[in-house]
Amino acid sequence: MEIFFQLETYVALFTLTIIEIILGIDNIIFISIITNKVNKEDRQKARVIGLLLALVLRIIMLFGLTWFIGLTKPIFLDFSIKDLILFLGGVFLIIKSALEISHKINVNFDEKIIIKKSVSFGSVIWQIVAVDFVFSVDSILTAIGLTEILLLMIVAVVISILFMIFYSSKISDIIDRYPSLEILALCFLILIGFTLILEAAHYEIPKGFIYFALFFTLGVELLNIKFRRVSLKRIKIKK
Repeated sequence: MEIFFQLETYVALFTLTIIEIILGIDNIIFISIITNKVNKEDRQKARVIGLLLALVLRIIMLFGLTWFIGLTKPIFLDFSIKDLILFLGGVFLIIKSALEISHKINVNFDEKIIIKKSVSFGSVIWQIVAVDFVFSVDSILTAIGLTEILLLMIVAVVISILFMIFYSSKISDIIDRYPSLEILALCFLILIGFTLILEAAHYEIPKGFIYFALFFTLGVELLNIKFRRVSLKRIKIKK
C-alpha cells in the first residue's frame, strides 16, 4: 500500500498512460475505419465490444508477464514469436488497407453500400481484437520496461482503452464525413504495416518520424478541405 503514497507511483502512471495512448493512435485509426463498414446503429456497439474484449486480452497478457516476455526469446536464428506476430500483423494491415483503397477507387456509390452491408458484425469484432493484439505487443513491453508494478500497468491499459472507445467514435464520424481523410488514414496504416514488418526484421524506425508524417499530411489535408469549402462558397455567391 505504500506505493500509493509515493509521488514516483503517479509519475510512472501518468507517463505510462500517455505512452499507451500515443501507441494506440494506430489502433484508433484502424478501428475508426473498420467499424464504418457495419450499419451506423451498430458501430458504437462494435467499437465498445471489440475494445472491451481487447482490454480483457491485454489484462490476461499482463498477468502472464513471464509467458509474454518469453515471446521475445529467439526460436529460429534471431527471430522470436514477437517478431512473427509483428510480421503477420504488418502483412494484414497492408493487405487490408490496400483492398480498402482499391474498393474506394474502383467501385461506384451503390456498390459501396453493398460492401458495407456485407461486412458482418462478428468479423469487425475479431479484426479489432486481432489488430489490438498486434499493437499491444509494443505497448506491453514498454509498460514492463517502465514499471514492475502490475496494478499500474493495468490501470494505464484501462485508461488507454477507455480513451480509444471515446475518441474512435469521433474520428469515425470525421472519416465518414470526409472520404479523403479515410484514404489518408488507410495510407498511414500501410505505412504502419511496413514499419511492423521492418521491426520484425529488427530494423527500428523511430515512431516520432511516423507520427510527424501523419500529422503533417493531416494538416495539409485539413487545409485542402478548408480551401475546397471556401471555393464552393465563392462559387455559390457568384451564382
